[in-house]
Amino acid sequence: MQILLTLAYDGTEYAGWQRQQNAIAVQQRLEEALSALYCQSITTKAPSRTDAGVHALCQRAAFFVDETRIPIGKLPQVLNGYLPRDISVSAAEVVPDSFNPRFDAMYKTYAYSIYNAPTPNPLYSRYSAHEPRSMNVEAMKNAASMLIGQHDFAAFQSTGSSAKNTVREIYALDIITDKPPGMVTMIVTGNGFLYNMVRIIAGTMMYVGIGKLRAHSIPRIILSCDRARAGKTMPPQGLTLLEVGYTKYRQLE
Repeated sequence: MQILLTLAYDGTEYAGWQRQQNAIAVQQRLEEALSALYCQSITTKAPSRTDAGVHALCQRAAFFVDETRIPIGKLPQVLNGYLPRDISVSAAEVVPDSFNPRFDAMYKTYAYSIYNAPTPNPLYSRYSAHEPRSMNVEAMKNAASMLIGQHDFAAFQSTGSSAKNTVREIYALDIITDKPPGMVTMIVTGNGFLYNMVRIIAGTMMYVGIGKLRAHSIPRIILSCDRARAGKTMPPQGLTLLEVGYTKYRQLE
């Protein structure tokens, strides 16, 4: 049978999701735990290969197992006993053998957080970037609205990307400041993202916030397909994978 897991992790100590030869990755720790639990070699597939230092609240990972006597409802609790404290499984479900966690994903939602205050706060440093210059949130919201829709996002991908098609669709992009004080969080949902696309969008929004870019320049940046015209690539610790959806995305009213 094939089982789909929902898991969260603090990516600080890991070289990203994908298994590495010379570093520890989240996938490796999960597969080690599954292999020990089922006494057979287990490999997993995931829809998002988060980079080193990036976190996840709702990553998905699917695997095949020959047989199991562990009730599916009990699997998260049992499996968490085999995992380190910075990785936790919250749900498990049986899915069809034909299910592919990557190609069947219909949308992904990420959050990028920036702590906007004159001095850094060590309690937030693992999960946000720090920007001491005051940011104009209303200008950022205006700029964010211009990124919604289907565009060629070539200007928002890092060099070295292997993507042949750089057209993606952003369904929603919100800038929120409700909590904690000083935290500015960008929440973006799309049908897919290019290499470092969310971190570059966050850097572009930050540049708008501090006045280094103007909101009305966003359409020209998109049309240019020129990486040099967008904002910087923000550091990984501010990025969190919030959700991977397998049904059509519907924005909440």
